[in-house]
Amino acid sequence: MKTLVKLQALRPIWNPKPFCNSFHKDGRAFASLNLSEYEAINRCEKEVPEHFNFANDILDQWSKIEKDGQRPPNPALWWINGKGSEVRWSFEELGALSRKAANVLLDPCGLQRGDRAILILPRVPEWWLLNVACIRTGIVFIPGTPLLTAKDILYRLQASEAKCIITNDNLAPAVDSVSSSCPALKTKLLISEGRRDGWLNFKELFQTAPSSHNCVKTKSDEPMTIYFTSGTTGSPKMAEHTHSSYGIGCAITARYWLDLKPSDIMWNMSDTGWIKAAIGSVFAPWLRGSSVFIHHMPQFDPRETLNTLIRYPVTTMCSAPTVYRMLVQQDLTSYRFKSLRHCLTGGEPLNPEVLTQWKKQTGLELYEGYGQTEVGVISLTEKGKKIKPGSMGKPAPPYDVQIIDENCNILPRGEEGDIAIRIQSKQPFCFFTRYVDNPEKTASTFRGNFYITGDRGWMDEEGYLWFVARADDVIISSGYRIGPFEVESALIEHPAVVESAVVSSPDPIRGEVVKAFVVLSQSFASHNAEKLTVELQDHVKKITAPYKYPRKVEFVQQLPKTISGKIRRNELRKKEWGQM
Repeated sequence: MKTLVKLQALRPIWNPKPFCNSFHKDGRAFASLNLSEYEAINRCEKEVPEHFNFANDILDQWSKIEKDGQRPPNPALWWINGKGSEVRWSFEELGALSRKAANVLLDPCGLQRGDRAILILPRVPEWWLLNVACIRTGIVFIPGTPLLTAKDILYRLQASEAKCIITNDNLAPAVDSVSSSCPALKTKLLISEGRRDGWLNFKELFQTAPSSHNCVKTKSDEPMTIYFTSGTTGSPKMAEHTHSSYGIGCAITARYWLDLKPSDIMWNMSDTGWIKAAIGSVFAPWLRGSSVFIHHMPQFDPRETLNTLIRYPVTTMCSAPTVYRMLVQQDLTSYRFKSLRHCLTGGEPLNPEVLTQWKKQTGLELYEGYGQTEVGVISLTEKGKKIKPGSMGKPAPPYDVQIIDENCNILPRGEEGDIAIRIQSKQPFCFFTRYVDNPEKTASTFRGNFYITGDRGWMDEEGYLWFVARADDVIISSGYRIGPFEVESALIEHPAVVESAVVSSPDPIRGEVVKAFVVLSQSFASHNAEKLTVELQDHVKKITAPYKYPRKVEFVQQLPKTISGKIRRNELRKKEWGQM
């Protein structure tokens, strides 16, 4: 990262003094960005513009505001790795660097507007740089977690027909092992020092790339990004989003849930492969002109996290409940956070006890939100408003969230049913457009005039939403969505396994974890159960992403099935959660 780090010396060290309040009172900068208009669009009070590009219409505008001295001098991107390396980019620098990166993608990578590129990187500055570069060029980017295996990468390359893959030297061997089976793949771009046969080197190309680039005038409804999301059956689906769905669709979330201002520094800890990173680490904070803070920790470390909050002026923190569950196990009363004022959580249900402990030990509230890859943030607890421990807050504009039965009847307050979003004359612009190449799956998410989230819940008399369970068998562990089919498919490849059923199981730290019920073949029936469990766990880690492996394994003689022979995962799940 020598080339990129060197450029941060072009600007002075950030001075964390309070910024002039007149910025917020007269709203000059916000007015020049039309943020109030974007919020009106978000509420469906105004039409979505024909053209929109986040890089041109938001980031470049903040760059101009920054030049005019109408924004605090904190960086647009502030990256550290805990080992002494640090990167700080202003909006002006982010713009200049992303234009050079855009030219790398166009030539010599040979990509064009509408082409698809898979981006698999950890929390390094280049991930943000290339997100913006793809937006500038109209290239459809497909983020992926660095935990993906060769099999996962092969599936994503073949399903998406991506022409380019961008990753580092950790995953390059896995890509090389499957690339010959991916005829659409034309370019492999390496974000690491040194060279590798068959790969273009981003750092070398970046140094000589032209600095000027004219941003593509993308239509608001033009595809911008695709996220692979796990389901109950089959392989992950490709949820496609447009340029406006996140770029404008985060306006309400950014203001009322995240409560962001240009003087804020937001630390969102989500993995780069998940939609939470797009919302909390790109679109929402930069829409509001806030600073995006990143601490590149290979593995989560609660003490390092707390020490970072002591040393750096992070004002806003967002992470999965699992992180807070681990943090409250520390002696938080011995820590004095430098600037932290607003804490958020989402991605999985939050235990009321964790919320209570966090408030008791830090004096800070935890504001919960609830959303999905397909539709973004569905409900939120607005900053300063009443918090109900265990609730996911109230519906977020523009969504009309209702609890319905199987016949689309809206249920009375307090009754459990399907959490659904009512569709009026047309679906909200911030929805995903489709599951790519899967019209049947796309159609299955709609029932009458409702989009079905796949979650069960209820709404109280004050309009607060309460989560009960997934309506399907998807497992949500530490904020990661895990489809049981993927784990079962990996297990069946082991010679010891005749068949298996994978369900969620309660866990005090992760909320829920993967549990596998396994029927063994006769030749393995006498094997040591403890050793075989470890062997099966290691096998799954090799076959699919490591976070999907079953942390619990139970060997059984048979699995409960329907008359037609389908495994009754629901029965196993209920038994596991003590509901039978």
